[in-house]
Amino acid sequence: MSDRLFIFDTTLRDGEQVPGCQLNTVEKIQVAKQLEALGVDVIEAGFPISSPGDFNSVIEISKAVTWPTICALTRAVQKDIDVAVEALQYAKRKRIHTGIGTSESHIKYKFNSNREEIIERAVAAVKYAKRFVEDVEFYAEDAGRTDNEYLARVIEAVVKAGATVCNIPDTTGYCLPEEFGQKIKYLMEHVDGLSAGKAILSTHCHNDLGMATANTMTGIINGARQAEVTINGIGERAGNTSLEEVTMILKCHRGLGIDTNINTQKIYHTSRMVSSLMNMPVQPNKAIVGRNAFAHSSGIHQDGVLKNVQTYEIMDPKDVGIDDNSIVLTARSGRAALKHRLSVLGMEMEGEVLDKTYQAFLRLADQKKEINDDDILMLAGADRTAAHAIQLDYLQVTTGMGVRSVACIGLDISGEKFEASASGNGPVDAAIKALKTIIHRQMTLKEFTIQAISKGSDDVGKVHMQVEYDGHLYYGFGANTDIVTASVEAYIDCINKFKK
Repeated sequence: MSDRLFIFDTTLRDGEQVPGCQLNTVEKIQVAKQLEALGVDVIEAGFPISSPGDFNSVIEISKAVTWPTICALTRAVQKDIDVAVEALQYAKRKRIHTGIGTSESHIKYKFNSNREEIIERAVAAVKYAKRFVEDVEFYAEDAGRTDNEYLARVIEAVVKAGATVCNIPDTTGYCLPEEFGQKIKYLMEHVDGLSAGKAILSTHCHNDLGMATANTMTGIINGARQAEVTINGIGERAGNTSLEEVTMILKCHRGLGIDTNINTQKIYHTSRMVSSLMNMPVQPNKAIVGRNAFAHSSGIHQDGVLKNVQTYEIMDPKDVGIDDNSIVLTARSGRAALKHRLSVLGMEMEGEVLDKTYQAFLRLADQKKEINDDDILMLAGADRTAAHAIQLDYLQVTTGMGVRSVACIGLDISGEKFEASASGNGPVDAAIKALKTIIHRQMTLKEFTIQAISKGSDDVGKVHMQVEYDGHLYYGFGANTDIVTASVEAYIDCINKFKK
C-alpha cells in the first residue's frame, strides 16, 4: 500500500457552492494557480454542464495550470460527460468525476429505481467516460448511509469498468469516525480491484456534525489514499473537510507514515486569499489558520510557551506560513514592496492594475499605522466593484449619544449623481435609509455581519450583508476603516447584483 496521500481540492466546486461566495473566472484562475503552488494533486474545477460560467471556468483553469490534474464533475448522464470532455480539452492532465447515489433513500426517492439498475447506470457512466479519458473517478453519493455489502458491489463493478478512483462520500456528514473507518476497511478487504491496486479509495466528508476531519482521517488510516478537501473547510451547509487540518495532522503525526505533496508553508496565505476573494471570514478559533490558532492568553500557557514553545504548541507557526518576521508595510513602502507581498500572497500584479492598487494602499496606509496581509488582499480585490453601475460618491454621518443620527449620501448611478439624507436609529440605519430614498425598491435586510480583520482601533472592518429583493437573496461585501461606510458599500454591492 502506498504511503502517499493524494490531495483532491474541491474549493472551486463544492466550496464555491456556499451562498454569496461565487467567484468569477479571473478569481477562480487566481485560486487555481495558488492551489498549484500549494502542491494540490487534483483541482476539481467545476461542474461544466451546470452553467456557462462553470463550463468556461473549467476551460480557463485547464489552460492556466500545468501539473495538477484538472477534474470536472458530472452526473451519470452521457450529456454531462460530453460537456465535461469539451470543457477539459485544454487540460494537461484530465479527470472526469462521475457518479450516482447509492443509499436506499437516493435509490428509492431520488431515482425511483432499484439496486441493480443503479449498478448498471454506474457502470455505463464509467465506461462512457473511459472512452475519452484514462483517469475516471466514480462517486457513490451518500455512501455514508449505504450498507457496506451493497456499496462493495457497486465499487467492484465500477473498478472492473475502468474507474481509477472510487469516491466514498459521507454526503450528509452523518457517519461516526469509527463507522466511516470501518466502511473504508470493509471495501479494502472485499473489493478485489482495490487490493490489486487497480484503483484507490477517496474520502469526501461533510461537516454537518463536526466530524469531517475525523472521518477523513479514519478513512485514510484504513486505506483511503485520496482525500477530498477545501481551503478553510468551506462548502455547502456546515462545510467540507479542511485541507489544512488533514495535511497538518499527517505532518504532526509522522508515525502514520503517510505524506502529501502539500507545501505547508503556503497554507496560511492560501487560506487568507480564499477568504478574501470569497468574502468569507475565517473564524478566529479555526484550527491551523484562525487568528487565535497560535495565540496564548492563559497565564500558565504563556509561561510555558516562554520557557519552551513546545509545551503548548505542537506546530511551528512558520510551518504553515505564519512568519512573525515578515516585512511590515507602511505609507513609506514602495511599489516594489507591495508587489512582492502580493506575489507572496499568490496575487501577481503589473502595470495599471498595480498602480491603482498602490494608490489605494497609500490611502489606507494614511489611515492605519501598519498594513497586514488581509488588508492587502482586500485592496487587491477592490477593483471588482469598479464596473458596478451604482457607486458610493460620499457619505457624511452625524451621530452621538442623546441625538438622532443623520446621514447624507451621494451616489453615482451610471454616471448620474444623486443625493439624499435621512435620520435613523444609529449611523448605519440612517445611512441605509438615505440610500433607500434614492434606490426605490422594496428590499429587506436579512443578515448583517461585521468582522474586524485584526484587533486595532484603526483596523479595516469587513461587513457581510444579505438582502432580499423580489423573492431572491443577494449577498454583498464591504471593507473600510469606517464601519458605517463599509456597511453602505456592502448594501450597494447587494443592489448591484439584483436581477434586472
